[in-house]
Amino acid sequence: MNTNQETTMTTIEINEIDETAISAVAPVARCGDGHGTLTPLFFSDDLVDIARAKAICSRCALSASCLQGALDRAEPWGVWGGELLENGVIVVNKRPRGRPAVLPRPTLVIDEDRTIRSIANPDDKTDYEVVIRVA
Repeated sequence: MNTNQETTMTTIEINEIDETAISAVAPVARCGDGHGTLTPLFFSDDLVDIARAKAICSRCALSASCLQGALDRAEPWGVWGGELLENGVIVVNKRPRGRPAVLPRPTLVIDEDRTIRSIANPDDKTDYEVVIRVA
């Protein structure tokens, strides 16, 4: 053994870790809050919930890979990667049960930023309005 060599050790404090570098390496899904509070939106039959789930997916960095994974697994239902799947196939417009409507259904447009705040913070007593426009 050579005793003349110096060994240097570097310690990194937890506070020194750059979180932006970590998130740049591994993007985080917008629907994954760690508590499952958004899960009911992605597996709902309600048209407003489906529109809200699609709005959340619309700005997610993982939406393309999420959709492809769901199609590969033939997910039975739910919103995956911004698309509604039923029986492993993308459904363009979900039709409610019963007779078809006489008039065409309006398209729902959701303000995604307000939706995230109102769903992710159920204990927050601030009155957020979920903005739904008919397009």
